[in-house]
Amino acid sequence: MAVRRHPPTRTYAAVIISAILLIYLYSNFVPTERQYHALIDDIDNSTLGFQEILVVGLPSRTDRRDGMLLQAALSDINISFVDGVSGSSIPDKAIPATSEHERMNDASLGSWSAHMNAIQEVVRRNLTSALILEDDTDWDVRLKHQLRDFSLSTQALTQPLLGPSEAYADSTYPTPSIDSPGVIADLSFDLLPTTILPEISPYGDNWDLLWIGHCGMHFPFEDNRLVPKGRVIHRNDASVAQKQYLWTLNIPFTLKERYPEHTRAVHHAQEGVCSLGYAVSQKGAQKLLHEIGLKDVTDGFDTLLRFFCEGAEGRKRHECLTVQPALFQHHRAAGPLSALSDVGDHGTGFRDVSSTDMVRWSVRLNADALLAGSGEIIDQYPDV
Repeated sequence: MAVRRHPPTRTYAAVIISAILLIYLYSNFVPTERQYHALIDDIDNSTLGFQEILVVGLPSRTDRRDGMLLQAALSDINISFVDGVSGSSIPDKAIPATSEHERMNDASLGSWSAHMNAIQEVVRRNLTSALILEDDTDWDVRLKHQLRDFSLSTQALTQPLLGPSEAYADSTYPTPSIDSPGVIADLSFDLLPTTILPEISPYGDNWDLLWIGHCGMHFPFEDNRLVPKGRVIHRNDASVAQKQYLWTLNIPFTLKERYPEHTRAVHHAQEGVCSLGYAVSQKGAQKLLHEIGLKDVTDGFDTLLRFFCEGAEGRKRHECLTVQPALFQHHRAAGPLSALSDVGDHGTGFRDVSSTDMVRWSVRLNADALLAGSGEIIDQYPDV
């Protein structure tokens, strides 16, 4: 019986088409080195590797909006404002209460509601991620470089190691086992392990919240059986001020007490204070609506973030990563002390000189040089 043979040209065409199809499928499901660099390079864009940057603040504080817009322009980033809320305008019925407790003060309620509005915006618009800032924050002119370092550290802590089995550089991740050690060896920023490349975000594919602006943060406690213990230690980081200039609301200040000068650390969040700046993923924003927007509002927003990250007060633990010292800090403008906050009372004195906590090359304090294009950046906390 005669055998029908395909012409060689048709066979070659089929092979070529199959090869193209395989390359297409592989490139869409397996991140290549080029895709990896594209993700990292997203940090240099106008939204720092997030889809949007949202700034929370009262519309009446036009002074703060002017300052934030100037800082953003000088840093080549884009921001959008989310209006703050007056706590007195929030009816009792709109405040979730699954147990009996007193109504919080109006300032704290207004802060909670404003941040929930920002998080709601992320969910409503289906943003892949967003950085949410308070309107009195400042940052270093080297912010994009700092965030690149931060992203490499978060990848090392949460991305699986490259290899045949799914293991992590942090042996206690994603959740410590009953026999996990309370302390594990530090990961050096200069010798980070090779991990599977992220496909979604330059900061990794498995995070809910990046708490990168705060007034204090602990390393994970040794006896905490929920929070992973890994930490990435970046020594000789020139953007970190000397220890004499560092402070925290959380004692002990382990970073300052146990590590050399100019050290920065990245790890999972534990007992964070203040919510000056944090990023949320889409899934993280949805979880925040569920855990903080719809459950007992008994404490300030930053305390509720702690519960969210650590799995406390009826909340589940979520993937929250942080950095010490924080990358976003309070800017304290010259002027009446009463203008420093719309939440707390700072008295009736007067501040003669503007300052920003723990930021060496402050964008706000170097505005004159940046506008003039002189390049003569002043170090607010020079080494002694």
